[in-house]
Amino acid sequence: MRPRITHPKAAVTTRATAVLAAGCTGLLLVLTGCGSPSAADAPPSAASGSGAKNGDTPPESQTLAGTARVPVPRGAGSRVPYDFNGDGHRDLVIDDLVKAPEDSHGDDAGIGVVYGSDDRPLDPAARQLLSARANAAKSGDTLPAAFDAESACDLDRDGFTDLIVSTDPPYNGIGAPPVPLQILFGSPQGLTGKAVTVRIPQQARFGNEWPEQPVCGDFDGDGKADLAVTASAGQVTFLHGPFTRTGAPRSAELLPDGGPYLYAPEPRADTDGDGYDDLVAAARPHAPGRPGKGTLLLGSAKGPARPGGTYAFAAEKLPRAPLNATGTTSTALLDHGDYDADKKPDTVVRTYRGERQDLIALYAAGNTDRPVLTFSTALFLP
Repeated sequence: MRPRITHPKAAVTTRATAVLAAGCTGLLLVLTGCGSPSAADAPPSAASGSGAKNGDTPPESQTLAGTARVPVPRGAGSRVPYDFNGDGHRDLVIDDLVKAPEDSHGDDAGIGVVYGSDDRPLDPAARQLLSARANAAKSGDTLPAAFDAESACDLDRDGFTDLIVSTDPPYNGIGAPPVPLQILFGSPQGLTGKAVTVRIPQQARFGNEWPEQPVCGDFDGDGKADLAVTASAGQVTFLHGPFTRTGAPRSAELLPDGGPYLYAPEPRADTDGDGYDDLVAAARPHAPGRPGKGTLLLGSAKGPARPGGTYAFAAEKLPRAPLNATGTTSTALLDHGDYDADKKPDTVVRTYRGERQDLIALYAAGNTDRPVLTFSTALFLP
């Protein structure tokens, strides 16, 4: 298998990272209770004459180019999940950004990151675009074309969440393929600099399939984040944390009884409360919020190696982001996470039509009637 490159149309993703911010400033925001309309409601497709738009119609003078960015807030480190800049606020990672009309057949723009702040759960003005050209490690002399977010955890234990991405390094089809997974380390400035390739020792690899489907978790219960990755013949490559800044795990080994697709259980990684995070192996891809089945692999001192029986992903009724568009739209779950620090999981969804229109909505825990915040990923366009 090659590294997968997913798109929201497929509604299949293991990524659940997104960063949003509430407030009445910033041209790209559509905030519940705010009076001013948003330029995010007018994606490039609206200018092309399609008549479709995201949210309410903005004044013609409002453009994406006029939206000012603000610096990423500096942090000192935290234990909050998906906190790339360590300021104590959860951030959001988004793949498959919308495309401009003139680039509808081009490569993906990259990975969008929206950071949290002291004043709001997510601030789209504090945003960052990660790309293969700017942030990926080379394979030999070749930069990858693909650069897709996969999972996130603090692999080096410095208080800043790190991002695991999948790439497409060149491969001649002979022998074991190169490792397509890379780590982009967090810092007080967020995700910056160049990624490093995950180092998988030869004894922890098996067969000639691509090592992929990385899942973060403390599978051995030692308080350090680990990675589980697929191997051939349904095995699991278990990479013990912490990782070095060169991408090397503390140790690594092969475990049996895996599968071609790996996921974290929902909504809690430790399903039985024994102090070890668990893992789900599946024969088919699973979309968050959709029904599905797999096999539960229970964590232990030796990693996710104890059989836990059949595991069922529960179906979830998703709220729909208020995208006004002509034609069929789809909605996908991006994340359940605590964005407003009330210790309750909020819901982030994305409603889209094709590759040129979308709207992301953040709903507070227990209230899916009206979103706290909406914006389009068109804000990441140049």
